[in-house]
Amino acid sequence: FESGTFKGTKNHITKRGSSRLRHALFTAVRCAIRDARKTRTTKELIPRNKRLREFYDRKHEEGKPYRVSIIACANKLLHWIYALLKNKTTFHDVA
Repeated sequence: FESGTFKGTKNHITKRGSSRLRHALFTAVRCAIRDARKTRTTKELIPRNKRLREFYDRKHEEGKPYRVSIIACANKLLHWIYALLKNKTTFHDVA
């Protein structure tokens, strides 16, 4: 399965590991990329997490389906969480 002719088009998300953690990450990403109004009086929409939304938009523009883009964002979020715990720092979102 690792030859040069292998096409990775029929790969599914792995079901190994905690299903609750997968569900929590999936839900967290969906909430993070969702748009929110800046205030109730204006129509301006801003994403809740700009960096994650930019990453999602980039994956979506590459032609990835919705769930594939969400799982890629979940992996990105998991790497961020690991880096924060490893370096003992706090998260600073780009506002």
